[in-house]
Amino acid sequence: MTDVAPLPAQYVTSGGARVYTLPVRAFPNFRANAYLLVRGDPHAPAYAALVDTGGSGPDNLVDLQAGLAAVRAGYGEAVALDTLTRIVITHPHPDHLGGLSALREYTDVPVAAFHSAVPFIEQPGAIRSAWLTQPDAQAVWLGLPPGSELDGRIRRRGSNLTVPRALPVATPLHDGDVLDDLLHVIHTPGHEGNQICLRVDEVLLSADHLLPLNSPPLMPARFLRGSGVAAYLDSLDRVERLDGVTLALGGHDGPMSDPRARIHALRGRTHEKLDGLLAACTHPMTIHDLLLALHPRLRSIQAVLLLDQTAALAEYLAATGALSETTREDGAGLFTRT
Repeated sequence: MTDVAPLPAQYVTSGGARVYTLPVRAFPNFRANAYLLVRGDPHAPAYAALVDTGGSGPDNLVDLQAGLAAVRAGYGEAVALDTLTRIVITHPHPDHLGGLSALREYTDVPVAAFHSAVPFIEQPGAIRSAWLTQPDAQAVWLGLPPGSELDGRIRRRGSNLTVPRALPVATPLHDGDVLDDLLHVIHTPGHEGNQICLRVDEVLLSADHLLPLNSPPLMPARFLRGSGVAAYLDSLDRVERLDGVTLALGGHDGPMSDPRARIHALRGRTHEKLDGLLAACTHPMTIHDLLLALHPRLRSIQAVLLLDQTAALAEYLAATGALSETTREDGAGLFTRT
């Protein structure tokens, strides 16, 4: 990485807030966006909030520091990690929350997150008790071959931690809150049950709910509360009803200058996936069977995300009556077109 970071994109809202995109290497070969929001005199800002923190690796912290340095040099904003006034977490996934632990070495400013996300931040092992279906039972229901690589990966994920150490959350948020007289909180479950979008005037910080290049990963609601296709589609509808939003900035990749058009495309893509799974279900099939039918050239790096997505799609189709579900003798779910 060069010593001088590229100039971060700046968006000035109708109310005068400045929003800066700070791309970070959340994981090796995987980028995410953190956002800096600033109000007041650039030479002595009255408010400077960091929305999301990227991942836990050293490259992530380097990128955050370089991005802030570029904002100082390129836009004259007197901001640094130790001058922040707020950190906000949109949802407790490791590419959005993982960097918080490292930031605590530089700043002790208050952290805000959705109220039901607080346990995941304050109690790193909380994911173990949050699963509605425990990972061992998930592997059985999914129909994974016992002892296979994918079976092992699913069974181990109950031990994954969202953050490496417990961190306090000063401000639990609720749907409809206005944080710091600036950030309007919109609960958008689906990708993650505790996810929020944040509206600043006409700009929507859309986290992983609206992404410009891809649909967000989904898992079935039977695994984690607030996940799933039904919640995701409902949240798309809710965001679509917002008046006056003209720009969406997602948790990954670039800006979305026509949020309603992006919502329409994401909704359409979801229904295409549902139609594809329904067509692939030619006889009683497990989720694992459906995964291989839909993705015959499945790569290991994609396997867990696509397995969860397949389960989420089948769950939705069963709930709407397009598929029926029975249970095989070994406990695996079997899905059949009705």
